[in-house]
Amino acid sequence: MIIADEVRSALEDGRGVVALESTIISHGLPTESSARVARQIEHAVRGSGAVPATIAVVDGQVRIGLDDAGLERIATDPVVVKSSIRDLGNVCAAGLTGATTVASTAYLAHRAGIRVFATGGLGGVHRGAAHSFDESADLPALASVPIALVCAGVKSILDVGATLERLETLSVELVGYGTSRFPGFYIQDSGYAVPWVARSADEVAAVLRARDGLGLPQALVVANPIADGKEMPRDLHDATLASGLEALAAQGITGKDVTPFLLAWFHEHTHGVSLQANIDLVLGNAQVAGEVACALTR
Repeated sequence: MIIADEVRSALEDGRGVVALESTIISHGLPTESSARVARQIEHAVRGSGAVPATIAVVDGQVRIGLDDAGLERIATDPVVVKSSIRDLGNVCAAGLTGATTVASTAYLAHRAGIRVFATGGLGGVHRGAAHSFDESADLPALASVPIALVCAGVKSILDVGATLERLETLSVELVGYGTSRFPGFYIQDSGYAVPWVARSADEVAAVLRARDGLGLPQALVVANPIADGKEMPRDLHDATLASGLEALAAQGITGKDVTPFLLAWFHEHTHGVSLQANIDLVLGNAQVAGEVACALTR
């Protein structure tokens, strides 16, 4: 594990550090804009006073913090492997380059001593999971990694209700950031409530300190809705989701290919509306995560 000098110094000095995943760079955004957006996300973390640590595997080596060359590699290399926890051993042993998911980023960030992590949307239970058993590895990973994850809820392409049930079963604590409603990625309200509300970064930090004192091993999910005026129109969202699910079934796409397919479907069939919403919500999460990381140091 190679920790970038800036990240290592911040950790040693007790300053705020925010982990960032790399799958969003390689698989979640169009190649022509992904490196630029990744730098914007890092800039949003810096704007809140914290240090960004984008995590990836480059030529078989885990990197906690990427330089420009590494970030460009993740953004543009067509053979970057989408790497969850179960893939890390093979990717590292084979000397490959891998983009880390929410699960593997959380795991590696915790190993490096980073307490706060920002992403776009959390993975969860897929529609039809009662028959396919298709559930994101993000959920069990968060059941064993004591990190604060700031996200815009779960991706609306998933079974939101079932995902919330699984989070409860796994004892993964959930708070809404300034909201009592669980966000749905592109939209502010997925139709479900959250059990607890935190109204500031200091309140989130207080919850994390209390959890540390109790020795709780699970993550704290901080659900931060996309900003007012930035969400996708509900009718456009619902129509695009319905057509995307039909295309998914028609093409027989399953497993880890489902999410990239549906995100690409949204990007293509909303003519850029979903892409902009995706960028806006990630930037908002990065800022909040930076504020939480700094609040933890006070």
